[in-house]
Amino acid sequence: MITLAQLWIPILVSSVLVFIASSLIHMVFKWHNSDFLKLSNEDEVRTAVSKTKPAPGQYVLPHCNDMKAMQSPEAQQKFKDGPVGMIVLRANGAPNMGATLGQWFALTLVFAVIAAYVASRTVPMGASFLAVCRVVSIVSFLAYAGGSIQAGIWYGKPWRSVAKDLLDGFIYATLTGCTFAWLWPH
Repeated sequence: MITLAQLWIPILVSSVLVFIASSLIHMVFKWHNSDFLKLSNEDEVRTAVSKTKPAPGQYVLPHCNDMKAMQSPEAQQKFKDGPVGMIVLRANGAPNMGATLGQWFALTLVFAVIAAYVASRTVPMGASFLAVCRVVSIVSFLAYAGGSIQAGIWYGKPWRSVAKDLLDGFIYATLTGCTFAWLWPH
């Protein structure tokens, strides 16, 4: 059986490759820029929201504590009149890209370790490139892309944005799978 210690190089290399690919996707190709729309009255909305000094967190419009409250005539009218949505508020100040990129790289490492674990238990030493790539790519795709589908279903994320996330996940999974297959112990 293969140990995780034997897979530290593909774990690290695949994480670096995914990090580079995601940087290219977001900073060079910028295909996600159109995922985020601007409100025509952004300044008014910002002023209205900041008046209440809300804490960072997730908010929903209209808010209902439970399904019973959601069925009330008042809530139904609010849903009918709109807007209906979810807002995520972060702490004031410019985003700390260093910390965010560090968290993203740490997540790529976690996903690579999970893929390595599954592959180490299901793929034998000396397996073919395709056998390794198949297992690692499937696990990696689920890790990188699965959450976006849930966001489309439950939070109303536009399906066009979900499709782009799935493409990202496919690219990341392919890089991870091919890296593991290339560096798989013989």
